[in-house]
Amino acid sequence: MSWIKPVKFVAKKLALSIAISATVISYSHADKIGYPEKEELKFGFIKLTDMAPIAIAYENGYFEDEGLYVTIEAQANWKVLLNGLIDGSLDGAHMLAGQPIAATMGFGTKAHIITPFSMDLNGNAITVSNEIWEKMKPNIPKQADGKPVHPIKADALKPVVESYKAEGKPFNLGMVFPVSTHNYELRYWLAAGGIHPGFYAPHKGDTSGHIDGDAILSVTPPPQMPSTLEAGTIYGYCVGEPWNQQAVFKGIGVPVVTDYEIWKNNPEKVFGLTAEFAEKYPNTTIRLTRALIRAAMWLDENDNANRPAAVKILSQSNYVGADYEVIANSMTGTFEYEKGDKRDVPDFNVFFRHNATYPYYSDAIWYLTQMRRWGQISEQKSDEWYKDLAKKVYRPDIYQVAAQSLIDEKVADAKDFPDFATETGYRAPQQHFIDDLVYDGNTPNAYIDAFEIGLKKSDKL
Repeated sequence: MSWIKPVKFVAKKLALSIAISATVISYSHADKIGYPEKEELKFGFIKLTDMAPIAIAYENGYFEDEGLYVTIEAQANWKVLLNGLIDGSLDGAHMLAGQPIAATMGFGTKAHIITPFSMDLNGNAITVSNEIWEKMKPNIPKQADGKPVHPIKADALKPVVESYKAEGKPFNLGMVFPVSTHNYELRYWLAAGGIHPGFYAPHKGDTSGHIDGDAILSVTPPPQMPSTLEAGTIYGYCVGEPWNQQAVFKGIGVPVVTDYEIWKNNPEKVFGLTAEFAEKYPNTTIRLTRALIRAAMWLDENDNANRPAAVKILSQSNYVGADYEVIANSMTGTFEYEKGDKRDVPDFNVFFRHNATYPYYSDAIWYLTQMRRWGQISEQKSDEWYKDLAKKVYRPDIYQVAAQSLIDEKVADAKDFPDFATETGYRAPQQHFIDDLVYDGNTPNAYIDAFEIGLKKSDKL
């Protein structure tokens, strides 16, 4: 059964409330998974293009197919979104990968949050102001055509930061949240170029992240990044799209490096639920995961053939609300650095390829290594501690049930998923980092000790 989809969520909710019982009854595999225990759901998101799986699952009727009717609501910032999930005003949410991990660990707000679904790979970039770009350019090698050689490393920024420090001026940079991918990617890039991004010391009550830093990283909500840069409050930022391309379109800044260049095919956002929700409503959890998997498949199928249609949806004010051209600049397989320097980056946004949706334990552990590296985890932990915490948060068991049911129904193809019979939840050692270090999720302490800048396993501030 299908319905005409009005633009406004409220109208769709009314239509769906009339037909919901018929949807559930008509679902041919309801007896295998079980009917949803909770049919009316509210999901939160931040206005970024990587919320796309939620929007597409809604617009394409995938939630309806599961007997769910969903209200989707933009949140003011990541803190508000997290609080909404914890207090139950949201049933699920588009989340920073570090948020469920940090909450479960008790860094900031304490709450057990899980994820059965990883929303995407890549999708972020680091942008600097025009003034900083002009100061960096003499330090960057050029191609034969005069354009910069990529990836641009923070080595080119280091003399600029040092000159500001010599003049007693703080070098301010923006990121979106203390446990965001953006914070860790910006820190990773800076440190790889010899710029210390600063430590946290929560055991001393210091959660600023500024201790011993050559640069000062502070929180700015994603949609406010371009205007904050333009105002001169910050000199650069790390954020997801479309807010890097927005700086290009407005002529106020230059994206210098993508997260794909910092860590090729890095995990980005996740879909988060409280552990209590998943335990109370197991069928609902599997069904919403099924819908999100189908949305991710649609976003990547036929070599991204559906991306223009997705961009049109995301450009609506009730989703991302940026101009079509701004979103399309990265979402359709290209990325524009300096104005006019548009390059092919087909994997800038990945929603399904490369097992993007599978919640790997090793992805969770990478975030934990960076939390330890920068002091958010104050003391040394054993390798087993990292692994145990990852298993509390990342739930490939739920994902497997959802994916296998789609495979059994011939809605999805087994070859597009991990081999569930042999999958361990740990990726093979990854070596595509801007500093050429190799990451193996099985040995987190050895990885932490390999960095020149950052706390080693036994250090404590």
